[in-house]
Amino acid sequence: MSDPTTSSPDLNLRVRTYLMGLQQRIVAALSELDGASFVLDAWRKEPHETLQGDGVTQILEGGAIFERAGVGFSHVRGPALPPSATHNRPELNGAAFEAMGVSLVFHPRNPYVPIVHMNVRMLWATPLASPGDSGTLGARPQPVAWFGGGMDLTPCYGFAQDAVAFHRSCKDALTPFGAELYPRFKKWCDEYFFLKHRGEARGIGGIFFDDFCELGLERSFEMMQSVGDSFLGAYLPIVHLRHAQAYGERERAHQLYRRGRYVEFNLVWDRGTHFGLQSGGRTESILLSMPPLVSWSYQHQSPPGSPEAALLTDFLPRRDWI
Repeated sequence: MSDPTTSSPDLNLRVRTYLMGLQQRIVAALSELDGASFVLDAWRKEPHETLQGDGVTQILEGGAIFERAGVGFSHVRGPALPPSATHNRPELNGAAFEAMGVSLVFHPRNPYVPIVHMNVRMLWATPLASPGDSGTLGARPQPVAWFGGGMDLTPCYGFAQDAVAFHRSCKDALTPFGAELYPRFKKWCDEYFFLKHRGEARGIGGIFFDDFCELGLERSFEMMQSVGDSFLGAYLPIVHLRHAQAYGERERAHQLYRRGRYVEFNLVWDRGTHFGLQSGGRTESILLSMPPLVSWSYQHQSPPGSPEAALLTDFLPRRDWI
């Protein structure tokens, strides 16, 4: 019987096909909603470069609903996993790797529509041979594979209705694969998307998982697909509900200020950003998550009792939404 964590060319092709199709479905849905087209930027890392592979970055800027929305697909290979990918798997230090995934971040124009992030990915690596293995028949290490991803919501103004609906969609995507997965992945998300230097959550969470293959590769791949397939149903109803809500300069200023927290997390703490930059990835595509406009304010304080203050007191602290 084969190792349930060992990858194969057939599985790799099916994962790639799924991911590229997912990117196209999301881009089509966002284009229809916004009424604007995404710019398609296909790219390739050449064989003489440290990192090899290809990808497609699709981005919408200056839309009616989305000020910036980026959806990227990448499939890369490299000679050694970067530190951001091996801190939970020290046995893979120095291992050659292959990774593919879809990652997106949407920055809405209206401050009442939350920022959203989603990522689904597969990564596999070939462990280095132990000393003496070269002379042992059949001892050559086999590639091991795992999945990661999730989605999370980052509002500038909190609405319990939106938080409950988003978390319910996350739970529904995971329940067929085990009732314990949603609370486990929610906790993981709450702990991961946290600005340690601020002592503050990035948003109201969602789900996050990494280094996941405990269901076996096939079933774990199905779980990853369920997460990816649930994204549009989790997010678009919130956009439809909020995008026409009236706002003014005060709400816009607060939105730009909260985007600053988003930038801080992505540059300081996000393992995906670190993985891309440490492995020699394509900088323009890695940083598609950055908002087009952002601001910082020294020792900013929202007025007590205001909707802006309520975000900090009622929504960002960890809580069970369903």
